[in-house]
Amino acid sequence: MDWLSHISQINWFAVALAFISSMAIGFVWYMPAVLGKRWMAAIGKTEEDLKNIGGGAGIWVPMMVAAALTAVLLAVLISKLGLDSALAGGWFALVLALVFRAGGHVIHNGFAGRPTAVTLIDSGHDLLAITVAGAIIGAMA
Repeated sequence: MDWLSHISQINWFAVALAFISSMAIGFVWYMPAVLGKRWMAAIGKTEEDLKNIGGGAGIWVPMMVAAALTAVLLAVLISKLGLDSALAGGWFALVLALVFRAGGHVIHNGFAGRPTAVTLIDSGHDLLAITVAGAIIGAMA
């Protein structure tokens, strides 16, 4: 578990910025004026449906924890690999996001019978958010 020793070498400010960028990208990406209306239509929901979903913190806290852990793991891996530029960090993060996140959406949404639009919108968000996070972490390494 040598890679885990790199947690002491990561730039926590970069991790915080990567996390914040992920939240900001998600906020904009899923705004009704951007891709939110298309996404809602693809999942068969309306704005009113989504406003009436209970859960509050039960929805937001796990999502934020997952985004934070993604930023931390990216920082650990970028440190372990010695990537020290925005381009290197962003490229590495893009490949990870393409394989693991977009690939996961394709698998799970495909078996669930969800529309292709859901997979494309969610995968596009993940590709952009994780690539930007990796670029930030790489630039600040």
